[in-house]
Amino acid sequence: MLKLSDGRMSNTLLLKANNLSLSFRQKKVLDDISLEIHTGKIITFIGPNGCGKSTLTKVLLGLQKTHAGKITRKRNLRVGYMPQKLQLDERLPLTVRGFLRLTHGCNHNEIDGWLERLNIKPLTNSSVHNLSGGEWQRVLLARALLVKPELLVLDEPVQGVDVQGQLELYQLIPQLRDELGCAVVMVSHDLHLVMAATDEVICLNGHVCCSGHPDTVSADPAYLELFGRKLNSPIAHYTHHHDHEHCSADHAHGDHQHD
Repeated sequence: MLKLSDGRMSNTLLLKANNLSLSFRQKKVLDDISLEIHTGKIITFIGPNGCGKSTLTKVLLGLQKTHAGKITRKRNLRVGYMPQKLQLDERLPLTVRGFLRLTHGCNHNEIDGWLERLNIKPLTNSSVHNLSGGEWQRVLLARALLVKPELLVLDEPVQGVDVQGQLELYQLIPQLRDELGCAVVMVSHDLHLVMAATDEVICLNGHVCCSGHPDTVSADPAYLELFGRKLNSPIAHYTHHHDHEHCSADHAHGDHQHD
């Protein structure tokens, strides 16, 4: 939660989902999922491949319709979205600055500011087609941040990034949350990669298997059944400490299918 100018804590409800269900070809992908997203929270969706993480994300963003359930969003909610994949036509000559200028409503100073903040300023005039995986992910993050999001959505943000780059990015995300005063929703397939940077975890396998603080979820039988005991990851030692409360998502049960 964030402090207002008078010292009170902000806990604005940005998005609420009730009983979301979705099927593809008569196979249930999302089953009776409910959750809330509040200002200042970092929520991570985890689960194995094909468990519905990206599908749920697209549903929350309004990019995919559900067959049942309701989503309520804050009026004029500004969302910065970093997709899992974004492929550009290699025949299109485009620099990093040129790509970021396509973001609606941004200006040169804002672009330069985020390039500097994300340590990619030297890439300003580089072709987007020549970037490494980690560089491209930071450019996509800059694009999401340029909309001044109230809700920042990151779908597998460390895809194609080396371990050191993953650590740096996950350490950066809470800082961005505090600077922007936004909520963050992340998608990952491994809790231990993100536990240092998240307040609440929602473990999915078509339905919500378990939810809560990452320390609690990592010991939950439902999580252990899906992932096993992955306790040797070097990133797992970057523990998360803070003094605010956590909310939990509603529990639901059902079948699982594809992302």
